[in-house]
Amino acid sequence: MKLQFKLALYNTLTKIAVILFTGLFTLLAIEKLSVNHIEVRLQKSKDMVIRQMSSNEIKNFLINQPDYNILNQEYVLIKPIVFEPNPPNAIKYRTAQRVVDNNSETYRILSTRFNFKNKTYLLEIGESTESVEDLKTIIKKFTLVVLVIALALTLASDLIFTKYLLNPFYKIIDRKLIKVNDPLNFDYEKVKTSTQDFNLLDDSISSLMKKITDLFLLEKQFIANVSHELLTPISIISSRLENLMLQENLSEEAENKLFASLKTLNRLKSIINSLLLISKVENNQFNKSDSVKITDVLTEIIEELEDRLEAKQIVLNNNIKYQYTITGNRPLVHTLLFNIINNAVKYNYPKGTLTIADQVAGDKYILTIIDSGVGMEPEQIEKAFNRFEKLESDEMESFGLGLAIVKSIATFHHISIDIRSNRGKGTAFTLTFNS
Repeated sequence: MKLQFKLALYNTLTKIAVILFTGLFTLLAIEKLSVNHIEVRLQKSKDMVIRQMSSNEIKNFLINQPDYNILNQEYVLIKPIVFEPNPPNAIKYRTAQRVVDNNSETYRILSTRFNFKNKTYLLEIGESTESVEDLKTIIKKFTLVVLVIALALTLASDLIFTKYLLNPFYKIIDRKLIKVNDPLNFDYEKVKTSTQDFNLLDDSISSLMKKITDLFLLEKQFIANVSHELLTPISIISSRLENLMLQENLSEEAENKLFASLKTLNRLKSIINSLLLISKVENNQFNKSDSVKITDVLTEIIEELEDRLEAKQIVLNNNIKYQYTITGNRPLVHTLLFNIINNAVKYNYPKGTLTIADQVAGDKYILTIIDSGVGMEPEQIEKAFNRFEKLESDEMESFGLGLAIVKSIATFHHISIDIRSNRGKGTAFTLTFNS
C-alpha cells in the first residue's frame, strides 16, 4: 500500500475513533442530563402540589387515581398510608412501567411521603421518558449521518492533501531512482519542495549518485586498462609462439609444448574477452538503437551451428511462427541466442532433438529453446547464471561464462529468462520479450 493511502487511512481511522467516542459520550451525557432535568421538574412539581394541597383536592385524587394529563406525559398519584407522626422527607426516584388507556408507558417516578391534617399520604409524580428516548434515537441517527459525512470528507481531504504533500517525494523517486539507467546521465536538478525531509532525501540521492558515477568512471577506466594491458601482451606472446612453431628444426616434443602454450593463451584471451563483455554490458556501454528481427538472428545462428548439428546428428525442429522485432543491440542479441542454442547442442545427446518455438501472449513475445540433453539438477539451475559455473561434461572449451553473458545481455534488454530442466531429460529456456 502506498504511503499516501496509509496516511489517509490512519487519519481517517483516528478521526472515526474520535467521532465514535464523542458520539457515545454525547449519548450518555444527554441521557444523564435528560434524567436529571426530569427529576428537577418532578421536584418542582412535588413542591407545587404539596404547597397548593387542600382537602378537596386530596379527595379528588383519592376518587380519581391516578390523574394523568391529556397527553399521558405526566401523572400525580396520592394515596393514604399508615400514619407516621414524622414521615421522612426523603425523595426516591425510580423508572417503572404504567398502563394508561391500555398502553404501557415508561415513567420516571418521584416518590415521597407527607402529612396533611393528621394523615400520612404517599405522593407519586411521574413523567414519561418517551420524549427522552425519541431524542436519543434522533441523536443516534444524527451521529451516524455525521460520522459517514465526516468519514467521506476526511478521506477525500486526506487523499488530496497527502497527494499534494507527497508529490515531490514521488518525483524524486521517479526522476532520481526509477528512471536512472546510466549514472553519467543522472539529473542533478533539485525537485522543488518546501518539505525539509524531501530536500534532505534529494540531496542524499544526488550525493550518492555522484559517488556511484565516480566509481563507474573508474571502472570504465579499469576496463580500458585491462583491455590494453592484458590483451596486447597476450596477442604479442601468441604471435611469437606461432612464429616459433614455423621453424623447421623444432622437435615434436617442443612443438607440442608450444601448441599447448598457445592454446592456453587463447583460452586466457577468450576468458578476458568474455569478462570484458559482461562488464561493458552491465555498465551500459552499448547502444540499443538497432532494429533486431529475431527470426533473422535465429537463421544465422542455425547456419553457424549446422556442422555441429550434423556431427551429433541432432534433429532441429524450427517452429517459429511470428516475425517479431525488437529495438536493441543486434550483436548482443545474437550472442545471447547463440550461447543458449550452442549450449543446447553442446550438452545434447547424439541423435537428440532441439526445438525452437515461439508464441505471443498479449503484448509479450515468448521464445522457447528445448533440448533433449543431459539436463540439470535443481541446485545447478540456481547457479546456472553464476560466472565460472560449469556443468559436468566432456567439453573442454567451456569456461562457465556463457550463461553469465546471457543473463547480462538479457537484463540489458529487459528480457526475462526462465529455466526448466530435469537431469537426463533435457533443458528448456524460456525468453520473454517485454514490448
